[in-house]
Amino acid sequence: MKDEDIDLPLFVARLREGDREALEEVVTLYLPQVLRAARASGLPTDQAEDIVQVVFATFIEKIGEFEGRSRVRTWLFGILYRKILEAGRQTKRGRQFDDVADVDYSRFRPDGTWARPPQPADMAVYSREIRKYISDCLDGVSEKQRMAFVLREVELMETAEICEILDVTPVNFGVLIHRARNQLRDCLEVKGIGR
Repeated sequence: MKDEDIDLPLFVARLREGDREALEEVVTLYLPQVLRAARASGLPTDQAEDIVQVVFATFIEKIGEFEGRSRVRTWLFGILYRKILEAGRQTKRGRQFDDVADVDYSRFRPDGTWARPPQPADMAVYSREIRKYISDCLDGVSEKQRMAFVLREVELMETAEICEILDVTPVNFGVLIHRARNQLRDCLEVKGIGR
């Protein structure tokens, strides 16, 4: 099942009635995406997992408020964004960050062949170093800019959906992503990457 395939009014009605299968569909479809975004937002693994649990608990608790004007995924990522902001306000910046691309669920095709073969060892080390530099550099941008970058570049979301999640206009999103990319580029150049 894909988000676009859902008969939203019927699906929301099923969720509001406490239909266990509907809830399982939401978790199956979106848990990997929400967890990946939580980790890519700079949260340590254990905190990302905790926030994702809170996101789904909030989803269940607030399903009565969901009007169906957006996609279920958009609503979940909106909850995630707000929970990350809350966590950031509580802990501020004294935390360590996991690599942006640690979670990878697409290494194999269904027939067992490589979807993406492993890289040579030296390339893997270089890639890990680059991810660490990117993560460190993203630490220097605002939460909103970081989420704009993660949703666009990691989750590959469309502008309209990101604007809804972050509650910004398309113009404001353009400014956020432009600033995030520029700060990332400047920081990487200072570290000697991309010269």
